[in-house]
Amino acid sequence: MIGRLLPPAAVTVEADAGDWTAPLFPEEEALVSRAVEKRRREFTAGRSCARRALARLGWADFPVVAGPRREPVWPAGVSGSITHCNGYCAAAVALQADMRGIGIDAEVRAPLPAGVTEMVCTEGERRWAAGLPGDHWTTLVFSAKESVYKAWFPLAERWLDYRDAELTFDAEQGLFTARILLAVEPDVFPWNPLHGRFAVDDRRVFTAVVVPP
Repeated sequence: MIGRLLPPAAVTVEADAGDWTAPLFPEEEALVSRAVEKRRREFTAGRSCARRALARLGWADFPVVAGPRREPVWPAGVSGSITHCNGYCAAAVALQADMRGIGIDAEVRAPLPAGVTEMVCTEGERRWAAGLPGDHWTTLVFSAKESVYKAWFPLAERWLDYRDAELTFDAEQGLFTARILLAVEPDVFPWNPLHGRFAVDDRRVFTAVVVPP
């Protein structure tokens, strides 16, 4: 599903049964040596998907370690993103010459927990979600902002709170636009606003953002 939301130049891999228990490189293993089983399985699936995607892009057997905010560290000249939720994991990578950044996210199709909506959604986003049938639209907002952050951080190298981005959606076309509200110098992050796509199936919501080269 995630692959349908990205341009053809992106390589996307969704986890199959073997990815959740695949072997890790020592550098990756060190990151989850004390993790609980659930966290270990999610991490393992994510790294396995990421390495499979990188191999298709030309980087075989590349250990995907973590940066200062636990973000995946990709080969030079490559952008990428990993997502996982209950029973689902995927990774997407691309050459930075084709896509300067990528953010993907998947979430279980369900309403956000009580109190979280106000932390995540602006007033305008809450009004939009309330005007549509179904109770999963605030979760879609959350997912889209996760995708925005994953595309944002490797380039801007600074925190972006949920309410530091204002989203507008085209529900019929499956599109959204994210306007960054932080004051950021154009030479640091000139790609404002960002544009993304989304999809919803019976179990999950999916979002993706691409930063153009």
